Amino acid sequence: MNRRKLLSSISLFCATLVLTISCAQAPQTGETPTTTTAPETSSAKDEIVIGYSNWAGWWPWAIAEEEGLFAKNGANVKLKWFDGYLASMEAFAAGQLDGNCQTLNDTISFAGSAVNGEVAVLVNDNSAGNDKIIVTKDINTIEDLKGKKVAVEEGVVDDFLLTLALQSKGMKRSDVEIVNLETGAAAAAFASGQTDAVGAFPPFWLTALKREGSKELISSKEFPGAIPDLLAVSQKLIDEQPDQVQALVNTWFDTLDFMAKNPEKADQIMAARADVTVEELQQLKEGTKIFTIEENLEAFSEGDSMKHMPFAAPQMSKFMLDVGFIESEPDLSKIFDDTFVKAYAAAK
Repeated sequence: MNRRKLLSSISLFCATLVLTISCAQAPQTGETPTTTTAPETSSAKDEIVIGYSNWAGWWPWAIAEEEGLFAKNGANVKLKWFDGYLASMEAFAAGQLDGNCQTLNDTISFAGSAVNGEVAVLVNDNSAGNDKIIVTKDINTIEDLKGKKVAVEEGVVDDFLLTLALQSKGMKRSDVEIVNLETGAAAAAFASGQTDAVGAFPPFWLTALKREGSKELISSKEFPGAIPDLLAVSQKLIDEQPDQVQALVNTWFDTLDFMAKNPEKADQIMAARADVTVEELQQLKEGTKIFTIEENLEAFSEGDSMKHMPFAAPQMSKFMLDVGFIESEPDLSKIFDDTFVKAYAAAK
């Protein structure tokens, strides 16, 4: 398992960057915004950089950028697109981004080594079938994966899904041969016949399904609540510019409103960002449940199911410790901040 190596590399990388980062990690102040009305756009030097990558629940950010919704809410934001999801998480952990779009389990994975802390402030969506394990025609059960080559981006979201699937049948990751590739490359390797299965998110499983006889074996639909997709920002940003974090959250919900009122235009923008056709976009959207403000409030609240992130996080953390995704559990009390979704809800 290369997760330990990955985290160790990140820790070393972060250490070398500390001297070049303008401010050291700021302590949590608990400062609470009192309004959702964002101030005038700040100066260029205060521009915040948010990373995002190829996932259906994050494509709406392209709408916010193109339609000027960040500026409308006073958010001085530069979006940074990453072709590789892992690269976005590494950049965020190293302090090169003020925020990033990533899953809960990946936020837990990187939180302990992040230069400026990582805090979930918004749930964009829940994967409800859009993360898939695609297999060849001769593989009909999870048990059939034993001894097979599975292409997956090791240590990130679809590796997590694969491990959950194997564990559900009493199997381990060591029961399969992991071929560690970036998700796009993994899908291409499977499509060209180099592996027997692949774990992928959209749009990459479209590539995988181009292989003759290929099919979906299992998806995130079988594990509800296991893959919430988030906007995480640094604790440093929360401490120093809470108004900008609020503006980001406000912009997200303005974007959802734009999508509801202008579905055709919204789909065109998202399809262009994802580099798929509008017709393919419809298929890719089906397995992604975009969260309302009410669902955000539920997700951040205490509870006894995977729908509630404070419940889910310790389960995920223990699981990742058991399978070697992480070496030690981060302080889970510091990775959630519902201040901003609560402020938005109160102002509705």
